[in-house]
Amino acid sequence: MAEKRNIYIVGPMGAGKSTIGRHIAQQLHLEFFDSDNEIEERTGAEISWVFDVEGEEGFRVREAGVIDDLTQKQGIVLATGGGSILSKEVRNRLSARGLVVYLETTIEKQLARTQRDKRRPLLQTDKPRAVLEALAAIRNPLYEEIADFTVRTDEQSAKLVAKEIIDKLGF
Repeated sequence: MAEKRNIYIVGPMGAGKSTIGRHIAQQLHLEFFDSDNEIEERTGAEISWVFDVEGEEGFRVREAGVIDDLTQKQGIVLATGGGSILSKEVRNRLSARGLVVYLETTIEKQLARTQRDKRRPLLQTDKPRAVLEALAAIRNPLYEEIADFTVRTDEQSAKLVAKEIIDKLGF
């Protein structure tokens, strides 16, 4: 595993991908990227605006391009968007270009962590639990498919989860 120098964090929204990814990058002295932040920087607009204007399909095309660019770098930690793994092309790139860590969490934790976040277009509904359950049914098997290993994030702080991941990586 040590020959793969990049670490890619996948999982559902609210799993802690960005926070945990930052901790890992800081501790390992690697560069950190968040694919959603990168899309916002490149477009000059928030994700919700991109969704409104281009729809989810247009957003996913942008996301796949950003992930392709970022995964060509060496020595990075990348927190991916929760839906990025819907693309087989993205899944293949992540698997081939680095170590994939799946951050697993419960629907309850996702709801608690995202309830006040207005920047998540898919959750701008009066039934966020139903949306999260539907997304989990489709996406969780895809996260599992490409993960080199899985870590639950429900009961530990982001720092402890990051330490657990670093220990598992053997860095």
